[in-house]
Amino acid sequence: MIFIIIFSVIVLDQATKFIATKFLQLNTPVVFIKNFLNFTLVHNRGAAFGMFQNQLLMFVLISVFAVALIILSLRDKNNSFIFKISLSLILGGAIGNLIDRLRLGFVIDFLDFRVWPVFNLADSVITVAAILLTWELLFKKNVA
Repeated sequence: MIFIIIFSVIVLDQATKFIATKFLQLNTPVVFIKNFLNFTLVHNRGAAFGMFQNQLLMFVLISVFAVALIILSLRDKNNSFIFKISLSLILGGAIGNLIDRLRLGFVIDFLDFRVWPVFNLADSVITVAAILLTWELLFKKNVA
């Protein structure tokens, strides 16, 4: 189950980025839902919100370290189901963005809600999983 989640997130993330790259022009918004959602292809060479621009090696090293830690945590049989699902989603998203960094030197972003920096599916999955993981750690008992 964990492998299927990780694999699915990576495939969906890379597929949506491929479609965005194929059909969108760089930095040119396409209105999808007026005053709500645009598709805007962006090459993000930084972290969240474009911070720490052009620090590729740092991002790759941090990502590889995070991936290794998550894999170790997933192997722990004492962790709860929700904990493992959350980590699997985070791992899939992290690998999706790491693939971009290694292959292209930047992350492809394209979801543009106009009130938030442009992001991608991997970012969304990581955010939802982090919220789920936080909930699990704060409010559930017997979490390793």
